[in-house]
Amino acid sequence: MTFEVDADGQPVPRRGAGGLVSGLAPLVRGSEAVWIATALSEGDRRVARSGLTNADGFRVRLLDFDPGDLAAFYDEVCNYALWFTHHGLFDNVYEPGWPAGWVDGPWAAYRRVNEAFADAVARDAPADAVVLVQDYHLCLVAAALGDRRPDLHLVHFSHTPFATADMLAVLPAAVRDELLQGLAAFDACGFHTARWAADFDSCLAVAGMPEYATFVSPLGPDPDELAATLTREESKAAFAELDGLVGDRSFVVRVDRIELSKNLLRGFLAFETLLDSDPARRGRAVMGAFVYPSRTGVPGYERYRRAVEECVERINGRFATPEWTPILWDDSDDFPRSIAALARADAVLVNPIRDGLNLVAKEAVLVNERDAQLVLSPGAGAWAELGGYSWSADPFDVGATASALAAALDASPDERAERHRALSAIVSAHNPRTWLADQLTAAWG
Repeated sequence: MTFEVDADGQPVPRRGAGGLVSGLAPLVRGSEAVWIATALSEGDRRVARSGLTNADGFRVRLLDFDPGDLAAFYDEVCNYALWFTHHGLFDNVYEPGWPAGWVDGPWAAYRRVNEAFADAVARDAPADAVVLVQDYHLCLVAAALGDRRPDLHLVHFSHTPFATADMLAVLPAAVRDELLQGLAAFDACGFHTARWAADFDSCLAVAGMPEYATFVSPLGPDPDELAATLTREESKAAFAELDGLVGDRSFVVRVDRIELSKNLLRGFLAFETLLDSDPARRGRAVMGAFVYPSRTGVPGYERYRRAVEECVERINGRFATPEWTPILWDDSDDFPRSIAALARADAVLVNPIRDGLNLVAKEAVLVNERDAQLVLSPGAGAWAELGGYSWSADPFDVGATASALAAALDASPDERAERHRALSAIVSAHNPRTWLADQLTAAWG
């Protein structure tokens, strides 16, 4: 959740984007739980000054940090060092090259932010509470709490992949050790797939640390929230608009952050290859890209955003006719519109290089009304559950992804229905409540 300042100068809550908020929001809304988060916007900072706040069914405490600490924590450590490490995005030839003072500078800011969260937990948590700490931003919270609140039950859950030992080796040795020791201070650590848990275990082994309590719990979307979103007037209007734009053409949809690991660029190149290899599809297929900017404080992301936009412009300039635009680009971060697009899709492309889960792949299965085929990368954590009934999209092979798109679009009605039914059954087995239950079970050991 974030807060925007309205015309009257008042902070107004706004639903955030992404899989984490989709999973957590239904569990926290209307409960006695306190959601502790970082203040990022001006509206957030105003709310932070108010202390514990009730907003849109949530009890929220936002923490306001020194701008220098926040930039170092968020951009230099979380969005660059840790995100790139866990997703294998460093090329290891030119990057990384940690400058002198990095451990005592940005990493020390990361530690200070974690300590502030630990202080807030110590202050707000009732006796014997379960504290669920989410993601790579807050790996040191349990260690920072120390012995102050031995009554608390602390669980960390990683929504990203976990680096292999070779990947983790790019971090400074002191940071590697502190990161692993910080995670080992929790009562348990959770992951979306056994693959990421095994990678974490391998890092512990290489560091000479003992085995540790881990658990695997793949998050699923909340079917009630998705159904409610589809019935909103905004979603209905978006569905009708998209239906009119697409008509009787095949509709390939992707919903993503403009994010390096999401692999948008190769996805668009695969769609171009599809049009190149089969000219009959020109004018007969549309790709809808419902995307939003991400991590704009990291230079590589702005460069990637420009490259993606230029690619889309080039493809549209090459193929478009007065009656047909090959790629519909929408970077408005409009959640009801994105859900409407998934409902209207004939195929959904999810081709990340490496992804902790990818909740969009599961949301698409639940909301779609046309037996949409899922074209999925084995690099997504969701592949462990959904790979058997998806079309495989090798994240690095543009030609193979184009072929997978063609096969998905050309599948017979019977095959489409069979695959979609199987995926629906798998996705329905997990939801935010089962995911929460697994964390609570882990907390109590």
